[in-house]
Amino acid sequence: MLSHKKSLDILRKTDALLEGHFVLSSGLHSSKYIQCAKLLSFPYKAEEICKSLATKIKKKFKKIDLILAPAIGGIIIGYEIGKLLKKETIFCERVKGKFTLRRGFKIKKGSRVLIIEDVITTGKSSLECVKLIKKAKASLLGFATIIDRSSKKSLKIKKSIVSHLKIDVPTYTQNQLPKDLKSIPITIPGSRYIK
Repeated sequence: MLSHKKSLDILRKTDALLEGHFVLSSGLHSSKYIQCAKLLSFPYKAEEICKSLATKIKKKFKKIDLILAPAIGGIIIGYEIGKLLKKETIFCERVKGKFTLRRGFKIKKGSRVLIIEDVITTGKSSLECVKLIKKAKASLLGFATIIDRSSKKSLKIKKSIVSHLKIDVPTYTQNQLPKDLKSIPITIPGSRYIK
């Protein structure tokens, strides 16, 4: 298992941990942004993190039938964890703003599904995936992520989250911004608003 410090070093070296003023896909503002795509663009560096997360998932969930990842952020991590756990892995993507299954992907009735993401802040994308699982009359096992940056205040998920790394980064609504954050130009990262 990778230590917290070594994991943070990998995130910094791959530019996956950024500092500035960001508006997250949740609409909240933050001084830090975790761009796991940058980490995953270095597969040989991400490998240790993926193996560590896969080990934690195996300990928590004994029987997984399917891994479901939300596009775009969850696709690569879903694939990597699916490969390590030898599980079928599919992804959903946004069509007119709503997650849907395309490309012939299906969730079998009664199957046990694990949702996997790169980063969870509020859990909004993961909860959108839950709707697809319910619609298929399958069961949700739980959630897994490389980085859990949620707080009790921001998190909408009520089940526990298996994460490689828990990072506490304060988030703010537009009207609660601290002075130092207000003075930094805003960057809007993420994929929720890609048309």
